[in-house]
Amino acid sequence: MIYRIGLVISIIFLSFQSFAQRGKVFPQITGETLSDKSMTLPSDTRGKYTLVGMAYSKKSDNLLKQWFSPLHQTFIDPPKNDLFPDDDGYDVNMYFVALLKGIYKTANGTITKKMKAGIQPKFHDNTMIYQGSIKEYKKQLKLGEKDLPYFFVLDKNGNIVYHTSGAYSDKKLYEIMSAVTD
Repeated sequence: MIYRIGLVISIIFLSFQSFAQRGKVFPQITGETLSDKSMTLPSDTRGKYTLVGMAYSKKSDNLLKQWFSPLHQTFIDPPKNDLFPDDDGYDVNMYFVALLKGIYKTANGTITKKMKAGIQPKFHDNTMIYQGSIKEYKKQLKLGEKDLPYFFVLDKNGNIVYHTSGAYSDKKLYEIMSAVTD
């Protein structure tokens, strides 16, 4: 019984936390992609919907990688279909952001090399490394559990229109797809 009450309270809290993000402007974050391009989100992506995935621990990074292929195949490089024309394609930006803090900042070159080697080259343009304090982002974006990745859908002006976290699921992908349609 106590377990059920705790579960219900957790679900309500997580739902409220996700809802509380909507409408807020995503904070500026600057980093470098694995293809060595400097990026500032959301200012460099204004004018298009943008999907941002964030991770700040090794365990959350592993969960984040589960999202790479499904999101890339949905939004960046959908399979070609000769039967139906590609009229319904998505026009979105997508970035996976690794937040490096503490001791990892001093090892940034090594981590970048390992990430480049461990992540397929087709994802390098969409994978960004942020090096600096993550405290402000944790607070502003309500990044709680460090072992989870967090996902934000930003509208064309950089406002958060959808937020989720955790492992990949088809349901979450559908919710993200719904959030990026006008």
